[in-house]
Amino acid sequence: MYQTLNGFLKSWEFEANCTQKLLNNLTDESLKQEITSENWTLGRIAWHTVAAIRIITLNTNLTFEAPTKDYPVPTSAQFIAESYSQANNAFVQAVKTNWTDQTLREHIQFFGQEMQIGILLMFLIQHQNHHRGQMTVLMRQAGLTVPGIYGPAKEEWANFGMEAPEM
Repeated sequence: MYQTLNGFLKSWEFEANCTQKLLNNLTDESLKQEITSENWTLGRIAWHTVAAIRIITLNTNLTFEAPTKDYPVPTSAQFIAESYSQANNAFVQAVKTNWTDQTLREHIQFFGQEMQIGILLMFLIQHQNHHRGQMTVLMRQAGLTVPGIYGPAKEEWANFGMEAPEM
């Protein structure tokens, strides 16, 4: 649980930048990548990640412009990436303008549970990271380069004068 806005905003900035790097590497064709026809496509997961910023925060007193529906999925990877950037910027500005450290201790209802906003913000980051992991697998299957998140991706090892570890 986040106790301070500054602590959350530092975490969010790092994680949002990582998500933006992934979304910036998507192509229109890659949005169709799927594991099976019964699972979400890469595009659906990416768009869900964009919309989830607003969807998850709907029961708070925070207002900002961002998509609130994750379907239908846009067909433009650039639009998805730009929409994430806009939603992220609007969210951060709204948090900085409207919330204080005390706000993080306020209780809201979320999926039938009462929770503090500081816990909700932790959930928001964990939810984003969960879907980011799914996207990296689908990006590899689509033949895209996956940027490093918490360390170098296999394509980035050479930048450090090293070979990627054997799989």
